[in-house]
Amino acid sequence: MEFVDCTLEAHGDAILDIFNEAILNSTALYDYKPRPRESMEGWFKTKQDNRFPVIGAVDEQGRLLGFASYGTFRAWPAYKYSVEHSVYVHKDHRGKGLGLLLMERLIAAARQQHKHVMVGGIDMANHGSIALHERLGFQHCGTIRQAGFKFGRWLDLGFYQLLLDTPPQPVDG
Repeated sequence: MEFVDCTLEAHGDAILDIFNEAILNSTALYDYKPRPRESMEGWFKTKQDNRFPVIGAVDEQGRLLGFASYGTFRAWPAYKYSVEHSVYVHKDHRGKGLGLLLMERLIAAARQQHKHVMVGGIDMANHGSIALHERLGFQHCGTIRQAGFKFGRWLDLGFYQLLLDTPPQPVDG
């Protein structure tokens, strides 16, 4: 296994497959319908324009096993040191520690880019993701009860945050 910087050309279809499987079969994404192929163009453009990493884990044949990324937490300027992240592992490769390895690399990228807060919005029934984040030092910082409705039930959205020791000298503006 190796870790790579994902691109639309090399990994867009595989990322879309992972997203769509999660949409159809889990509450990891609060979407109802699978995303169309063209949605990946905008997704990757936003990542590229903002220098947000998309870190992938690939096998010996170059198949994507999982990925992690982050993006804008909130659009106002004072949030420039905060990011909201996500990590997804292909259904056939879950439970093997891949999410942990991807998150470790994503946290390192956030430090390198001088981010200060990483935020994960996690469905409170997703015990595996919660355990992963707690293992990495993330702390529960709040829950929005019944924030979503999917699969005929209300979903509680928990927020988990990790404070980083960067940037060395934050500035206003």
